[in-house]
Amino acid sequence: MMTKAMIITGGSSGIGESIAAAFEKAQYEVFNLDIQSGTYGTHIQCDVTQQQSIVDAVHQISRRHQIDTIISNAGIHFSADIENTSAEDFERILAINVKGAFYLTQACIPFMKEKGGSIIYIASEQALVAKANSFAYNLSKHALASIAKTTALDYAKYNIRANAICPGTIETPLYHNAIDRYCEISGADKQAVHQEEASLQPIGRLGQPEEVAAYALFLAGSTASFITGSLQVIDGGYTTG
Repeated sequence: MMTKAMIITGGSSGIGESIAAAFEKAQYEVFNLDIQSGTYGTHIQCDVTQQQSIVDAVHQISRRHQIDTIISNAGIHFSADIENTSAEDFERILAINVKGAFYLTQACIPFMKEKGGSIIYIASEQALVAKANSFAYNLSKHALASIAKTTALDYAKYNIRANAICPGTIETPLYHNAIDRYCEISGADKQAVHQEEASLQPIGRLGQPEEVAAYALFLAGSTASFITGSLQVIDGGYTTG
């Protein structure tokens, strides 16, 4: 009997690492497709911008495991308005944040049709609202929301559910890198910026990766079997205003 597998992209750090840890603790067979190795699950060297890299990894997993859950998490942040976004920057954001999700989903779905399963895209609150200086990143997260909705409709007949988790400001290495870049450009004090970010959240603090991981674990499970095509917001109330 084949064991059930969860495949995650970008599971070596930040939200992805917390998700991999949560699923491993819940007794899933976790496979982490990432350029860098991580702490949790079985690492498979993979560049999500290269379709064949993902296809090869998925085929390797499918030979011994039933693909039950896939989580498209790999992504990068980029701050700039449209005038200051180069063609190279734009292509890089789309390649990692959007094409990686497309390649993973397309590669896995044929192996999920018989038994069903759950597809989860790690989007952002920016899939629902705009933010200044976030042209390409915002666009990429809206794209993930669209992929979740259309995939949910197209594959519901196979009992494949697709949803997007839309985290707000979560305290991860990605967050700290973005703050560091901002402070380097602006000369602002990092602690002051960090406190300001926390104060922007109605709940008064930043989210933690473990909270997003718990949400993903719920969406993958049977108690979420009637949830598909949805954008699940976890943002401390930021988008309610």
